[in-house]
Amino acid sequence: MPAATAGGTGQSPPRADGPAKVAGLAGYPADRIPGDALWAFAVFTDQPHARLRRLDLSPAEQSPGVVAVLGSADVPCNEYGLTKFDQPVFIGLDHTGRSPVPCDVSRWEADHLALVIAESLDQARAAAAAIDVEWEPLPLVADLDAALAPEAPLVHPYEGIGSNLYESMRTRKGDLDAGWAAAAVTVEATYEVPYQEHAYLQPEAGTSWVDAEGTINVEIAGQWVHEDREQIAHALDLPEERIRVRYPAIGGAFGGREDTSMQIILALAAHRLAERGIDRPVAMQWSREESIVGHHKRHRGRIWARWGADRDGRITAAQAEAWLDAGAYNYTSNKVMGNLHLGLGGPYELPNAAIDTHVVYTNATPGGAFRGFGAPQAAFAVECQVNKLAEALSMDPVDIRRVNTLREGSPSIAHTPMPAGVTMPEVIEACAHAAAQPSDPDDSALFSPFVSLPARPSSLRRGRGFACAFKNVGFSFGFPERCEATIVLHGESGDDMPASVELAHAGADVGQGAHTAFLQMAAEATGVDPSRVVGRFSDTGTSGDSGSASASRLTWMAGNSILGAAEEAEKAWREGARPAIGHFRFTPPPTTELDPETGEGTPNFTYGYVAQHVEMTVDIDTGHIRIDRVISANDVGRAINPRFVVGQIEGAVAQAHGHVLSEHLRSRDGRLLNPRFSTYLIPGVGDIPVTTESVVLELADPLGPFGARGMAEMGVIPYAPAVAAALADATGVWMDDFPLTPERVWAALRAADVND
Repeated sequence: MPAATAGGTGQSPPRADGPAKVAGLAGYPADRIPGDALWAFAVFTDQPHARLRRLDLSPAEQSPGVVAVLGSADVPCNEYGLTKFDQPVFIGLDHTGRSPVPCDVSRWEADHLALVIAESLDQARAAAAAIDVEWEPLPLVADLDAALAPEAPLVHPYEGIGSNLYESMRTRKGDLDAGWAAAAVTVEATYEVPYQEHAYLQPEAGTSWVDAEGTINVEIAGQWVHEDREQIAHALDLPEERIRVRYPAIGGAFGGREDTSMQIILALAAHRLAERGIDRPVAMQWSREESIVGHHKRHRGRIWARWGADRDGRITAAQAEAWLDAGAYNYTSNKVMGNLHLGLGGPYELPNAAIDTHVVYTNATPGGAFRGFGAPQAAFAVECQVNKLAEALSMDPVDIRRVNTLREGSPSIAHTPMPAGVTMPEVIEACAHAAAQPSDPDDSALFSPFVSLPARPSSLRRGRGFACAFKNVGFSFGFPERCEATIVLHGESGDDMPASVELAHAGADVGQGAHTAFLQMAAEATGVDPSRVVGRFSDTGTSGDSGSASASRLTWMAGNSILGAAEEAEKAWREGARPAIGHFRFTPPPTTELDPETGEGTPNFTYGYVAQHVEMTVDIDTGHIRIDRVISANDVGRAINPRFVVGQIEGAVAQAHGHVLSEHLRSRDGRLLNPRFSTYLIPGVGDIPVTTESVVLELADPLGPFGARGMAEMGVIPYAPAVAAALADATGVWMDDFPLTPERVWAALRAADVND
């Protein structure tokens, strides 16, 4: 079939969902709650670590407007977890035996105790307060130090591992002693990386009901409809065919919707009410505070690193040990650990390395998926180390990367060659070239953290920083990666070309424009004008499994599945089928787990590459930082929609900017202290970098659809070390932790005696 007209790949047509969103007509889960819905309220335990001794739900059941109160006894298999079943759906005294996970201990302040279903949300909240409950406090494991201390209380003693450190990875490559002997300089530091809240625009909300066929329907926002269905079916002990999950408009995700929040309990509520003959939908909606307390965060953690280089800047040895705070439950911590582990080698050829990475249970907020998935934490340590080596050698930060960067055919930290399509050298050069071009920073006299108090010109310092990174595209370490698409070509017998195309795909559009990109790729693959391509998306009832909107994988995987489905549909069309249907399940090259002793393996089938340059001004009187200029160079392989690509880069920079400079999520004794946007400060339009320049390279990925390469996460990864390097360039002070809030920067400058 002929190539598509304008609006296929490489074009930037209007978003398919744009008009409805601009007009305020898009239906998000909270907008689609039926008027006759009952309301469900999830009761948090409010206990970071305590044993349930007594629970009486009857006062809530007898409260005005209450229809039902559900607890652990109502869950057939009282467990869930995306990669490991270690979390009860409800904390309770009724353990059915169909799960090995004890449910009588609350390990997190947001564990669920009960679900109150009432005529209104206010009635459900009031009834929840009437629940009669008695707790026995247990010793608290608040953070990594407490969890790793000798004789520390065990957060999950039933697992029988004898430690809160429950999984580790190890890499040994080359001869580390020889590497140290060859080093002219070494740098060593311990880095602390903080939590980050996803802060998506739409807090959790959803509706569930049982239809006339007995199917439990759940309408909610998420990142993987089929995984949501699998988790629901497991907990309810029902066949997956009895569950249907669909996503309406989604107000952001960033990994925060990767794990389930209210999917299981919503489905359970509809299921149990239907058994009682109550034929009404059940709705839930969290407040912002409930959302922040009730879902996982970017992992906080600690990374010790020691690196060495010879006089020419070539890295001779790299050693690191890292600990991630998993919080009370695993969520995806074991998988995030894998990305962190690989990232601790950086995008460099390392002849000699020793890396150990661990995940540790605590009673704090769980860590889980967040844009970058372990890579930003690794990059902060690695890129700071490389910049410190450059400083010790009086070497340009770009030059030291030119010497050491991974290239086509380079051995990876996993001993095996990098997958084809390594473009780290080109990305570094593109970023460095853009940084060499003149910029026009604002007049220093205008720099002012407070409108009424302009900075003293003599207190302003300017600095520049550089960092680069790479990250996997797609699932890793042997996970059975796949993605399905169905294309239907409509037309009359004898037509050379279809009159229209229908695409069915389960991939989630969490705000990034994925569905528009899918339609563009379907248009190009079939040769049909984009205006005649329609889509059915994010519904287990209409589409095969797409996998998750995560791991920078969705465009890459979906595009390959769409190409395959188009080819199958074209075969059917040529054979005379009307409509002509093509279904295709794309499977990428296999990956493997790493050898537990050496770290050898093939962990990923392709990667994305990014480099960033940062220019800043810091006021040494106040510690206030302004980022004047950011250059982000990304190799995207092929820009399916160039406007979306730039939007992803700019959004990633803004999100990383908040993490590095202002977002300070505080936790004490297992409780979040500032679960509100009034005290957890995400950047507004006046707080983001003054200028962000997107340098988009299109160096085709050999395996990517139309050459495309996943890129959505890349812009968040090297930002923190680039900012830290700029601060050191401006002041001579290296800060090995963040956020770089004014008071923390001011204290570091005072400690280093930085003054006029």
